[in-house]
Amino acid sequence: MMPNRSNDILFQLIKSLEKAEKRHFKLYIKRSSGNEDLKIVRLFDAIDKLKEYDEKLLLKKLADVTKPQLGNLKAHLYKQILASLRLLKSTDSIDLQLNEQFDYAHILYKKGLFMQSLRIIEKAKDTARANQKFNILPLLIALEKRIEGLHITRSIQTRADALSAEAIEVSNHLDNVSRLSNLALKLFSWFVEHGHARNEADEKDIRKFMKESLPANVWEKTGFYERLYLYEAYTWYAFIRQDFLQYYRYTQKWVDLFTEQPLMIRVETGHYIKAIHNLLNAHFDLRNHRQFNKTLHLLEQVAQTPRVKENDNFRIQAFIYISTARINRHFIQGSFKEGLPQVPAIENELSTYDLFLDHHRILVLNYKFAMLYFGSGDYNTSIDYLQKIINDNNNLRYDLQCYARLVHLLAHYELGNDMLMEPLGKSVYRFMAKLKNLTVVEEAMIKFLKQSIGKPSRQLKPELESFLQAIKHLERDRFQTRSFAYLDIVSWLESKVYNKPMSDIIRQKYLQSRHRE
Repeated sequence: MMPNRSNDILFQLIKSLEKAEKRHFKLYIKRSSGNEDLKIVRLFDAIDKLKEYDEKLLLKKLADVTKPQLGNLKAHLYKQILASLRLLKSTDSIDLQLNEQFDYAHILYKKGLFMQSLRIIEKAKDTARANQKFNILPLLIALEKRIEGLHITRSIQTRADALSAEAIEVSNHLDNVSRLSNLALKLFSWFVEHGHARNEADEKDIRKFMKESLPANVWEKTGFYERLYLYEAYTWYAFIRQDFLQYYRYTQKWVDLFTEQPLMIRVETGHYIKAIHNLLNAHFDLRNHRQFNKTLHLLEQVAQTPRVKENDNFRIQAFIYISTARINRHFIQGSFKEGLPQVPAIENELSTYDLFLDHHRILVLNYKFAMLYFGSGDYNTSIDYLQKIINDNNNLRYDLQCYARLVHLLAHYELGNDMLMEPLGKSVYRFMAKLKNLTVVEEAMIKFLKQSIGKPSRQLKPELESFLQAIKHLERDRFQTRSFAYLDIVSWLESKVYNKPMSDIIRQKYLQSRHRE
């Protein structure tokens, strides 16, 4: 357990540095020979060697530094590392380059070299427009206005009109982008907290929110970022509503946007990776086997590009999405046991990324691991992973919380733990009912499991057959699809009715669907 690891920001920053970044920092800081700078190099080395952040141990290693001095040294070191990284990364980032150009233009303006400043501004504006970086334009235009307003440098009348029109155009564009990005973020946030829409009331709320939030004439906008956030918003809108066909259409539009404007793949690499990930999920939900494999291959190719491999965020993002997709492929094919060796390999890789991982992704992966073991018939290990979700207190993904409890109940049923079934069944029902999260399928499952405790298999088989027929027709009900997306309850019931492993049932369906393609 590392309670301080995630709390000390300097420790986190140093541990995130790669060898080249550490080497660059040493060269950068040693250009000045002040005693303070030499002290922060020693502090840097001391923290770099720590496995966990331990302030007492740190003070022992730095005998000439007192506790009050340590705070100031840490703050100074933090700023110097960021300055070093800014210098190192500037050639790789359009945003940093544009900000640097603005800084240069501002310095030249302060020096009274107005024409030089204007030349840099013009060049920066061209670069910003070419890379769709409109967010920097208001700063550049404001500085240009200041120069033109205070110092007559050109034909003031024509320039004033042009600058005014340019400022209005950029302002309108940024307003649309801001509104659409806010909408996409709020919809994603809604999903992370609640999961899919549970009923007509949820759907009504989401539809109303979408209608009220969309900017006017949004489909007439052609800018890259306007289209990007519009497609993202509709992706989450469709996914929340469990309209998987619309979800597929907009994830495909999202990916196609980058295909049409390949320059933006480098500018917005994170959005591109996320687009492919969501397209993969859409193919998984619709069981588009061939397209799923084709899209996974694309993501694996993207993950091998220098742009992704040399960036911590992109590399980790791609790793998690590829790992999730490879597990999903085993769910599609029913090859649960073949997928088990991936679990320790993924966990080992995740342990090296623990500073960077968001909690939501860990929850999702733990559920995927649990379902792999459940499908393999290893119910005890499945329970271990489900417990990690059940015991989580971060209030994320109530849908995962619900299904972890439901699969947990099923695992104990499979293990024949009859004594636990009644209290567990009541607990699951109370948890899901309290959240108003029970679908018809889920309520029927809990009821069936509670009623079947202790019954002999001969007596149970007709009830299993009856239950299977009762829920099969619900597979096409949009508000029930969540039940089948998180847990293939139909295949589980068929495995009981036909006395076959669940993996064999799913494998047979997969082979039949391949034959039909």
